Amino acid sequence: MRPATVLPPRSPRLGRGWYLAAVLSAVLAVGMCLLGWRQAEQADRIGANPVQVQGTVTQLSTGSGSYSSVTYRAGGQQHTAAALPLQDSAAVGDSVCLEHAADDPGAVRLCGDTYPQPAGVGLARASVPVAVVLFLLCVLRIVRHRRARAAQAARFGGGRVRTTVAFATEALADGMPAITHGKRSRRRRKGGRRALH
Repeated sequence: MRPATVLPPRSPRLGRGWYLAAVLSAVLAVGMCLLGWRQAEQADRIGANPVQVQGTVTQLSTGSGSYSSVTYRAGGQQHTAAALPLQDSAAVGDSVCLEHAADDPGAVRLCGDTYPQPAGVGLARASVPVAVVLFLLCVLRIVRHRRARAAQAARFGGGRVRTTVAFATEALADGMPAITHGKRSRRRRKGGRRALH
């Protein structure tokens, strides 16, 4: 009687959403870190050697997807700064005080501010820890799922090997009597013929 084959139970599959969430959270964390680092680097450059200029408001933010813009002259050239935190009462054509880095006219901020875009720094400070925690949770879930599947495969893989060995042993045992009987019958026949002669 052949032993029944033991099939491993199906482990629940890990949805692709975990992998997607891990990738997106990692991208968000890296992007926000770069944004915060860029703002801090520009603030340091401006603070090291600031140059004050007067800018003119040329555009106001009218909602999502639109940014304010301020034009100013630095080093004999016209420059434009976008997304500066202008006051709510600002209007197109108003004059605003700006300060830029002496070695980089593109690094500019409003006079009295620390960062060119303080809102971006605040967003980076709030979103980076959340993104890192989400990434770690996703990675932990993926690692635990893979370890569980590996342990299950190792456990039931050993059972399959034992079952295969049992099948092979049983098949060999079933074939042995026929082989032995054939050899014995031939020997008996040869012995019988010699006795008659």
